[in-house]
Amino acid sequence: MNNKNTIPYSLESFATVPTGWTKFWRTCILYQIVRFFVIGLKVMRIVVGGHS
Repeated sequence: MNNKNTIPYSLESFATVPTGWTKFWRTCILYQIVRFFVIGLKVMRIVVGGHS
């Protein structure tokens, strides 16, 4: 068993740096618009299904 203690606020305890592709998809307006409508349609399907 590995009992390695991490030091609080050290570099290894922070989140990883996003890759170039991750930054691109987070800032791509066209992708955000498409995702907005896809998620909106999923929510509407759940809501309409629950009210019938």
